[in-house]
Amino acid sequence: MTPPRRDGRGRSRAGMVRIGDALGEVASNLGAGRADVVGVVFGRWDEIVGPSVAAHVRPVRVDGSTLVVSADHPAWATQIRHLAPDILGRLREVCGASHALERLDVRVRR
Repeated sequence: MTPPRRDGRGRSRAGMVRIGDALGEVASNLGAGRADVVGVVFGRWDEIVGPSVAAHVRPVRVDGSTLVVSADHPAWATQIRHLAPDILGRLREVCGASHALERLDVRVRR
């Protein structure tokens, strides 16, 4: 499918655009990462890590093959660093091997 032509303000001249195409373009322009992976990570985070972890650690962005997450306390950040191989494995199962994330970058919210 050929991308729609845009006017000077970035609006499509071709009429309607599929939402998946639009979201992919928006995610890419914002540096959020691949729309399909971002959708799974953000949409299914509680399922991927479990509700107790999800209450303290949230995904921030997908940066290439790295998932950046934010923990609400240094102890949770340490815990997630230890759980990184398990979390990345679970993401590989959910997203598929072709979209596998390779690294988990943990930050502490201030």
